[in-house]
Amino acid sequence: MLNPPFRGPRERVAGLCHLARLLDKIRLHHLGQLPEEYHPNFGLSVGLDGHLCGFLGVGFDELCERVRQGGADEEIAGWCFARGLRTNKVQRRVWNEFARKLGWNDRATDFIAKVRREDGMLDDSGIVTAFDTIDRREGRLPGLSADA
Repeated sequence: MLNPPFRGPRERVAGLCHLARLLDKIRLHHLGQLPEEYHPNFGLSVGLDGHLCGFLGVGFDELCERVRQGGADEEIAGWCFARGLRTNKVQRRVWNEFARKLGWNDRATDFIAKVRREDGMLDDSGIVTAFDTIDRREGRLPGLSADA
């Protein structure tokens, strides 16, 4: 899919990668407008959505309910910090580096390889992380995309 109706994983809210994307996906899901191809991994506990909720100490369902109530990104991030972990600069750096490298020599490596095979990116050695895969599929990185 090129140009999905939400932000990429590298875009930050409250200094955290993936939070902007997660909030966009939740909002679209509530409206019934999240593209079908994103449903299988939406909120998955072993994916970026679940890892971020776990890091913040908030349940995915709780976050979905809070997003449903409305509010700006920073306001919802503040709610997360009040309920769970109020991140400091070092914690944000740790999360961002973990998220940025997810799929590179860890438990997500096999999943990333599966997606690369499905998308015909097997020969693309530059795609090794979840962020790389997402950005390539959604047209933010040059080369193959899911629509190619």
